[in-house]
Amino acid sequence: MEIYPKLRYLPRYTLLLFLLLPLLAAAQQARPKVLLMEVKSEIDPRTNRYVELALQEATARGADHVLLELDTFGGALNDADEIRTRILEFPKPVYVFINKDAASAGALISLACDSIYMAPGANIGAATVVGADGQAAPGKYQSYMRSIMRSTAEANGRNPHLAEAMVEASVDSTLSAGQVLSLTTSEAIKYGFCEGTATSVDEVLAQLNLQDAEVIRYELSTTDRIISFFLNPFISGILLLVIVGGLYFELQTPGVGFPLVAAIVAGILYLVPYYLNGLAANWEILLFVAGIILILLEVLVIPGFGIAGISGISLTVVSLVLMMVNNDLFDFTFVPSENLMKSIVAVVAGMVGAAVVIGLTWNHLLNSRSMRHVVLQSTFHSNEGYRSANNTDHLIGRTGVAHTRMTPSGRVMIDDTLYDAQARDGFIEKGDVVQVIDQSTFALRVKKIETPV
Repeated sequence: MEIYPKLRYLPRYTLLLFLLLPLLAAAQQARPKVLLMEVKSEIDPRTNRYVELALQEATARGADHVLLELDTFGGALNDADEIRTRILEFPKPVYVFINKDAASAGALISLACDSIYMAPGANIGAATVVGADGQAAPGKYQSYMRSIMRSTAEANGRNPHLAEAMVEASVDSTLSAGQVLSLTTSEAIKYGFCEGTATSVDEVLAQLNLQDAEVIRYELSTTDRIISFFLNPFISGILLLVIVGGLYFELQTPGVGFPLVAAIVAGILYLVPYYLNGLAANWEILLFVAGIILILLEVLVIPGFGIAGISGISLTVVSLVLMMVNNDLFDFTFVPSENLMKSIVAVVAGMVGAAVVIGLTWNHLLNSRSMRHVVLQSTFHSNEGYRSANNTDHLIGRTGVAHTRMTPSGRVMIDDTLYDAQARDGFIEKGDVVQVIDQSTFALRVKKIETPV
């Protein structure tokens, strides 16, 4: 009599299990991965960076396919061209689902994809290059756009002449002169620009036999969301207010530290997002740094306020404006006038706001308890017996010679001694005869004396 009759079958079950485990693991591994990214806004540096990060994520996650859900009326040509290049060079298949619109730059991006699927009522085309004023850009830009539309269509086996006609009617097109081609979903299927129609991403995946695939929806990380938040012109204006106000208060009360730290942090939050999104070019940042250096030289080294200060402020303001718009070395052809105006308003508002805040809070700040520890509150009057170590009352009325050009600050020579001085009216050239009319704590005030010929 067998006590455990079923035990004799155990080796068979164990063998079967060992045979099935590799098959189950292989089936699990064979499930394809699809990375899904969405572009439903204007094509600009932010979109460009989003696509770049999404494709990097696809590579890192080992995605076998990439699906782009697209709905855009276009945008910047240079960013669209970079996105097109990334898609063409991506080693895995990239598909696009046009969920309503793929106009202008969107059409170029769509042509770069391996397969195009369109929603009912969707459109693709109208890729004429326009400038900031909404009018057609000069011929050289249209010629370049036609060439990249042709080459992109050819790369994926689509009709290059129809792609070119989306920019401008070609000789082989039935369109009238000046017209551009736009295709509906059915027309795109008819002319081989579209592989099929779908109402959702799931339907696209089903047509690609990827209905069982693992879908990875790409979303920006928290860091990238924060960066996008600081790209808002309103936030940029506030940051500029903190930068200007912080620097001013630090220069007025050296040693406090907090205003300088606030200005540095605000400067980083302003510059880094625009740099990472491709808006702030290296030369624009160099302009900004040069402007700050000139301002500091004017405040700390060069007496008075002259060319260095004005140049520094001008460079700083111009660089801050340029960082916010997608210009190409002062070429604003593709910068919408609305975006340029927003950047100018943000910078000017930030500067004016800082000036208003400084004016309203300066007296209160000086009288605050914390400032009393670092700012001298007492006034020492001469009628109380206090005297400056370098009292120059005796020089009032004396004459001398301008030792340097005074614009309006400079130095004068009186009795073989050099003194810091400031011209009362206008500029005084080197060698002119001057007379001392007053004195301040740090310099004499002089006027030019006309010498008889």
